[in-house]
Formats: sequence, C-alpha cells, structure tokens
Amino acid sequence: MRTVPRSGEDLFALAPVMPVVVLEEAEDAVPLARALVAGGLPGIEVTLRTPAALSGIERIAAEVPEAVVGAGTIVNTEQVEAATEAGARFLVSPGSTPDLLRAMFDTGLPCLPGVATVSEAMALMEWGTTSMKFFPAEAAGGTAFLKSLAGPLPQARLCPTGGITRRNAPDYLALPNVGCVGGSWPVPAALIASGRWEEITGLAREASSLRT
Repeated sequence: MRTVPRSGEDLFALAPVMPVVVLEEAEDAVPLARALVAGGLPGIEVTLRTPAALSGIERIAAEVPEAVVGAGTIVNTEQVEAATEAGARFLVSPGSTPDLLRAMFDTGLPCLPGVATVSEAMALMEWGTTSMKFFPAEAAGGTAFLKSLAGPLPQARLCPTGGITRRNAPDYLALPNVGCVGGSWPVPAALIASGRWEEITGLAREASSLRT
C-alpha cells in the first residue's frame, strides 16, 4: 500500500530511523529498497552524491510502491527540479538558503531543510515550517544542543543526521524534539555492493525497533 506523506511530521512517523543511502549503481536501488521496507524502514533518503542517485530514485518510485523515497543532499534549485521529476516524495537539504527553500517549498512535497544553529531554526520557522534536519548533528552539538533548543523553540522537530550510529541513536530518539534520526549504518556500502540484502533487512529490522 502506498503511503503518501504530506508533511515533515508524516515523514517522522514512518520509522525511528531514516536510512541515508549512497547509491553507486542504479541497479541496486530496487532490491535495496525492498530489503529496507521488509525490515520496517519505508522512508529512504537517497543522497544526490553519485551519478546513479536520480535513476535510483526513479526506479524505487516506480517499482517499490511500499517505499517512501526521497532525495537528500539537495544544495541547489536544479537538484530540486531533477529530484521532483525523478519521483522523489520528499526533499532533504544539508542547509538552507532563501532560493533553495523557495524552490523546495514550491514543489508541495514534504521537506526537511537543514539547520545547525538556533538562528537557522528560527529562520525556518518564519517560513512556516517546524520540521527540519539537524546537520551535522554530532559536530554541531549533538544531544546537548537539542536539549537546549527544546526550551526556547519547543515547536521545532528535527531529524538529526551526521555522526548518528546504532550506539548513539537511542540517546537522540529519547528527546521530545527528535522526530527520527538519519543514518547510514543500516545500509553499509559493502553490503550493498555485494548484494547482501537479507543482512540489510536484519539491520533495518533492528533500527526500526529503536523506538517503540
């Protein structure tokens, strides 16, 4: 059954962990998505860091309706257009600029723009959004920063990404202003390259149980 996210909160509700995927081969996209969905992680952020990314998004969108595939590492308006045309169902950026935000919001898709400071989070709220990505999470202050942010900006809900691991993910997920976390540990490059999809399903299943 196809899930249609309409907001950042809908994205947060999919699972406690959003796998951050770097695709080297577009042919890996569909079996990888199926493995993640089978493990309970339907929300998949495919980063636009490789030539295979857009094709991979297109294939997942067409062939794995149970998955909610989005595009990450969006840094310019051209990528917004390309990701939308490829079938991305949400957009994620590492940071925020006025032109990029305008382009992302104009798509009507759920968006998680990136922030790393209180001022950036306040600026995003002026745009009318309370759902955002916290990046680079560990380098920008980690859970201590998020605990401090919750006082003055309790409306802000974030997906911390950057340095999130199986070990520290529960600390982030325990915070009331964390909607989900993003991480690459459920999708190791070595397992993708060797097509070890059952092992990825196992990692996804473990990640999906981190918040019950």
